[in-house]
Amino acid sequence: MLLRNARPVPLADDATADLVDVRIRGTRVAAVAAALDPLPGEEVLDADGRWLVPGLWDAHVHLGQWARRRTRLDLSGTTGLGEALDRVQAALGAPEPGRSLLVGGGYRPATWADPPTVAALDAVTGTRPVVLVSGDAHAGWLNSAALSRFGLAARERPVVEAEWFAALPAILAVEDDQVGPGAYADALRAAAALGVVGVFDYEFEPGFLSWPRRYAAVGVPLRIRTSVYPADLPAALAAGVRTGDALVSDRGEAMVAMGSLKIISDGSLNTATAHCIDPYPGGGHGVQNVLPAELRDLLGTAGRNGLTVALHTIGDAAADEALGAFAETGARGTIEHAQLLGPCAAHRMAELGLVASVQPAHLLDDRGVTEAVWGAERASRSFPLRELAEAGVRLALGSDAPVAALDPWLAMASAVHRGEPSDAPWYPEHSLSAAQALAASTNGRDRVDAGEPADLALLDVDPLAGDDPGDAARQLRGMRVAATWVAGVPVHQAL
Repeated sequence: MLLRNARPVPLADDATADLVDVRIRGTRVAAVAAALDPLPGEEVLDADGRWLVPGLWDAHVHLGQWARRRTRLDLSGTTGLGEALDRVQAALGAPEPGRSLLVGGGYRPATWADPPTVAALDAVTGTRPVVLVSGDAHAGWLNSAALSRFGLAARERPVVEAEWFAALPAILAVEDDQVGPGAYADALRAAAALGVVGVFDYEFEPGFLSWPRRYAAVGVPLRIRTSVYPADLPAALAAGVRTGDALVSDRGEAMVAMGSLKIISDGSLNTATAHCIDPYPGGGHGVQNVLPAELRDLLGTAGRNGLTVALHTIGDAAADEALGAFAETGARGTIEHAQLLGPCAAHRMAELGLVASVQPAHLLDDRGVTEAVWGAERASRSFPLRELAEAGVRLALGSDAPVAALDPWLAMASAVHRGEPSDAPWYPEHSLSAAQALAASTNGRDRVDAGEPADLALLDVDPLAGDDPGDAARQLRGMRVAATWVAGVPVHQAL
C-alpha cells in the first residue's frame, strides 16, 4: 500500500511535519519520502494531510477483565453503601442460562460513610453468588455464597490484597466460561479504533500458556505482550520463555510475545494498603505484599532467566523497597504506577535504567481521595510525571484497564491537564506537554521510518495543537482516529 499526503507528527527533535508518502510492503514500512510514484498493483490511499503517528500502546492492561466489563454490573460512581446495594439488587433478577455468578466492579469505598460488609451484601443477594471487584482491583466484595463457592473463609469485610489475588484466577475462569473470546475481540476492536496497535497484558493468568491458545480465536491482530505472576513462575522457567520471545508469529512478526514477571509489591490508595513511609490518618503504613527477601529472590531469579520485571509500587515505602531490590539484583524492568515517590526516587530510577509505567487517568478518581487519605503533602508529590521525565526516566503511559478505560487519549489528556476539562489542574507542576505524553504512548518509537514495523495510526487533527494545557487536553480527549494498521494490516478504517 502507498499512503499519500500524510503529515508525520514531529515527536523527535529533528523531525518535521512536512507532507510525505509512506510505502508499506508486507509487515514493514518500506519508504518514507515526498512524492513517491505508485508501483504496479499497489493500493493507493490518500491521507489528505492527516497526521501520522507510530501506533499507540497501552503499557498496562488487565485485558480479560477489561473485555468482561460489558457483562459486569457497573458500580462506578456509587457514593455509598446503600446506592451500591440498590444497584446489586436491581441487577439480580433471574440469572441468564449459564450465568449463575453475578460479577460487578468499580466501587470505591474509601469515602463511603458505611463500609462494605458481607452481611449487607447477603441481605440483598440471598444464595446467588455475587463477586464485586473494587475500582482499584485490589479487593473483592463477596457474599457468603461466593465465599463458599471459591473456598474462602467466612468474614465480615471484603477480601483484599494477596488473598484476593490468589482467589481471582478461579473467579475469572468462571467469567471466561460465561463470555468467551468474543468479548476479547470487541475490546481489541475498540482499542484499534483509538489507534492502539498493542497492549501489555497483566491479567492474572499464565499468559505464556493462555494467549497462544486464545489469539486465533479472538481474531483481532493487535500485538500482545503477556506476563507471568510469581505463582506461575516455575512453569514459565520450565518452559524456558524469556522476555521478547515470540509466542505467536505471523508473517515473521511477533504478534504475541513474552513480557515480564509481574509482582504486586504493595496495595493501593483506595483500600489504604499502599505501603507508605508516613502512617495513614487512621494508623498503619499499608501493606508490603512481598517482603524484601522474597522480592530480591524473585528479581534475581527473573534476571538470571532472561525475564524483565514489572513491579507494582503505589506507596513511597514500596518504591524504596523496589528500587533497592532492583539495585541489589541488577534486574531490569518497569516500576508500575509510581504513584507516590520519595525525594530521590526519580533519579534512582533513571540511574537504574528503569521505565516508569504510569496511568495518568487514575488521578481523575484519586485526586480527591488522595487529599483525604494521604494528606496535602503527599498529594503534592503524587503522580510526579514531570519530575520523572526531567530526571531522565522513560515514561510509558497506560490505563490499568478496567481501573480506567483503555483509552490512550484519555491517559494523555490526564497527563497534560491533570483533571477533568472543567477542573482546575491538580498540581500542574507535574504535568507533561502533549508531545511528551504522546511520545510516552508509542512504545519507544518517535517517528515513522523505513524498516520499522508498519504499526501506524492516522489522525484527523494535530495531536500537539494548542498551547493552553486545558485546550490541548480537550483536543486529545476528542481525538478521532481515521485508520490504524498493525504489521501492515488495516485493523480500523474510518476515512
